This record gives sequence, structure tokens and C-alpha cells, in this order.
Amino acid sequence: MKQDFAGQTVLVTGASRGIGREIARRFAASGARVALHYNSGRAQAEAVLAEMEGSGHFALKADLSQPDTAGRLIEQVIQKTGGLDILVNNAGIWEFHPVAKVGFDEWRDSWRRTIDINLMAPAHLCYHAARAMMPKRRGKIINISSRGAFRGEPDAPAYGAAKAGMNAMGQSLAQALAPHGISVYAIAPGFIETEMAAIVLDGPDGDAIRAQSPLNRAGQPEEIARIALFLAGPGTEYMTGCVIDANGASYLRT
Repeated sequence: MKQDFAGQTVLVTGASRGIGREIARRFAASGARVALHYNSGRAQAEAVLAEMEGSGHFALKADLSQPDTAGRLIEQVIQKTGGLDILVNNAGIWEFHPVAKVGFDEWRDSWRRTIDINLMAPAHLCYHAARAMMPKRRGKIINISSRGAFRGEPDAPAYGAAKAGMNAMGQSLAQALAPHGISVYAIAPGFIETEMAAIVLDGPDGDAIRAQSPLNRAGQPEEIARIALFLAGPGTEYMTGCVIDANGASYLRT
């Protein structure tokens, strides 16, 4: 059964490629008006817009490493559409900084950049989105997390820490925002075949990574997008606060 998001406005961050692109495309195909956020990939964002079904979609450039950007981004969406119904926090970075191989300056800078973009920016976006949703007493916030929040990220510990923080933030906000009719969810993917993961999946460790799952493959962006649309749809309010694992059984937590 095809979901219907007609009349709803969705903001997807990091929507010029990978998981964000597929989520944006599927929301558009389901009738939503989609705001695509991008930072440097203008041509990619425009290409996504060109292939999306429906009309009224638009792209917005914003550097989420800057603390005041989130508020401006939400404000721009509301100015263009009159409101915001669904926020998907997908934008993020992954930087190689294993403790045994980098100097302290590189370590410190990677932590700062990763926390700013992967945790602080989603927190600020959640704040401004929630404040916009409160008067209507309805809204959905979906945070794209990672299995690394639970499994660990030895080569990128700031990434694992930021995603763990995102999960905790989302669960706290789920409790705080439920009385206002706003639900908050997280999806924690494993390796997904995206541009960001290609450097690893296409390298010498690719087969071993795929073998981590009994399916012997990485996930596809559309598999994460389907979960996002399910959560954004009706009847999932009692799932607020959940973290959905989507890692092909490559990591099972208790």
C-alpha cells in the first residue's frame, strides 16, 4: 500500500546523495513537498530535484557546522511552505582518526567537526523543528543514526560517540515532545552502499565487511528510506523513542 504524504512538508538534510537522496525521492513520490538540504553538492542536489516526482520541491544550501545555520534553515523552509511536518536528520560526516595513528591536533579537530555536524546540528534542528511543530500539535522527527553507536567505531570514535549522543537526544526529546503530539525516532543502519561508504566497500576490506551480515551484502539506500517513510506515516506514534536497527544482522544488541 502506497503511503500518502500529500500536503505535508518534509526537510531532509544531506539529501544530495546516498540515503538522504533516496529518502527525499520517496517522500516526493508519495506526495510530499520536499526541501532538500545540501552543503557543497549543488549540482547533485539539482540532479535529485530534476528526477523527483511531483512539484514544489526545492534545495537549500547550509553549512551545518555553523551553530546558527539550523535556525535559518528551518525558517527558510517555513517561509517557502508555511510549515514543517517532518524532519529527517541525515547529514553527517565520517573522518578517520584512530587514537594510535593521529596526532593530538588532528584528533581534536576531528572530534570538533564530527560533534558539530553529527550531533550539535541535529540537536539544533530538532529544537527549531519542534518549536515550529508545537502549535499544530503534530510532527515527526527521524534521526539517521548508525550501528556504530552500539558496536563502536575504532577508526572514527567521534562518529560513534556522536551517533550514540543522537540516540540519547532523540529518546529524551521523544519523552519531552510526546505531550505536544510530536514523535521522535532513530534508524541505525549498518554499511549501506552509498558514496560515503564506497571507499571502504570497494577496497580490500569490502568482502569482509559484506560478510559481517549473514545476507553477505551491504544494505541499499532504499531499504533505509522505506523505514523512514513507515515511521513518518500514521499509526507509529507509540513507537516514539525507538531506535530501529537496520544492519542485516551484522550487529545484534541486547
